[in-house]
Amino acid sequence: MAWGVLIVSGCLETLWATALEASKNFSRLWPSLLFLVALAASMAGLSYAVSQIPLGTAYAVWVGIGAVGTALYGMAVLGDSATVTRLMCLLLIVGGVVGLKLLH
Repeated sequence: MAWGVLIVSGCLETLWATALEASKNFSRLWPSLLFLVALAASMAGLSYAVSQIPLGTAYAVWVGIGAVGTALYGMAVLGDSATVTRLMCLLLIVGGVVGLKLLH
């Protein structure tokens, strides 16, 4: 259960990061509210997960999911460059996250 909550929390990290950008420095109401709700839910999920998963592992997985998700969103939606080297670096992060899960 804790791993599932952690994965959802990592996805919520991507959501709050993209909502933060869309809020335009908190000048837009709905993206700002989405940011706050997603941030609170993401932190609550991380808090629950660390009660059953070692802190370092849980945090690294949470950040990895959020970082990869946010980078992919930037490439797919915001026009960030999607070079082979950038994608390979993201695969390295995914490999590290999977490794942490397998070695837990």
